[in-house]
Amino acid sequence: MRSTVVKVTLAAVVLLLLASLTALAQPVVRVPRVGILSSGMSTGTSGPFQDQLAALGHAEGKTVILEFRYAEGQADRLPALAAELVHLNVDVIVALGVEPLAAVTGATNRIPIVMMARADPVAMGSIASLAKPGGNITGVTIGGPEIAGKRLELLREALPGLSRVAVLRDPNHEPAYLQEAESAARALKLRPLVFTTRAPTDFDDAFRAAVTARAQAVHVNETSMLSAHRRKLAELALKNRLPAIGSWKLSAEVGFMMSYGPEQSDLSRRVATYVDKILKGAKPADLPLEQPSKFELVVNLKTAKALGLRIPQSLLSRADQIIEQ
Repeated sequence: MRSTVVKVTLAAVVLLLLASLTALAQPVVRVPRVGILSSGMSTGTSGPFQDQLAALGHAEGKTVILEFRYAEGQADRLPALAAELVHLNVDVIVALGVEPLAAVTGATNRIPIVMMARADPVAMGSIASLAKPGGNITGVTIGGPEIAGKRLELLREALPGLSRVAVLRDPNHEPAYLQEAESAARALKLRPLVFTTRAPTDFDDAFRAAVTARAQAVHVNETSMLSAHRRKLAELALKNRLPAIGSWKLSAEVGFMMSYGPEQSDLSRRVATYVDKILKGAKPADLPLEQPSKFELVVNLKTAKALGLRIPQSLLSRADQIIEQ
């Protein structure tokens, strides 16, 4: 009897050892990591980017790990955050904005980069061409400086007596956008009044100067820094009785009178599609960069009413969204 028990025990031990050896022999599956670098603030919620990744079969936290890094409007933090993502050896880095793109390209020429920025990577010397990037960068360019002219046209239509427009300038951004805004303003018989804003601490002075200069509206070409503080800009525009137009739907939602620009949710989904392709083996060098195909006009009637303004019906009929409350 005792011999039988010993044999059974030995057999069980052998089976356990075999099972352990089999488990040890199984290769450890590495979960890919995607870094996302932004100048803005964390929303703490899921969005079109994550939703599209999920639709493409990537379960966040299970089959892909997302490493978000936010500079919270402080551009000087971006190089360190980019270096942190490189140190983590992420598989792809998503650069959301011109300044994040510059920080990431300065940190690596090895890790694939997917950009979503109002930048010309060809002019920057980062890629050979939009059709054939040839390096480690691909993604979506968010339109050219000519969009500034469209925003000024919309401002003039909303404000028929408009003649003087304040233009907020972020010196960390490409000068082409300021030049285009000034040129477009003059073509529309508007006088552009340029005010430099290097940081949020400059906002109050810029708006006071705009009022002193008798500006009748404000055009905000939203760089990463300006977008990160859009709510404060909206509050100052309302406080100083200046109708404001910005680049993104989010700006109209927090109080700008209008916004016009690429549909951000569409861009985010397209960025996720690039990430998916790279995680599945595609090379950035072989993925052509895309440009916006969907634009949206958003009008905030609540803000217009607070300013005592009536938006023409001709403009409202073309709006993709009207915010009334």
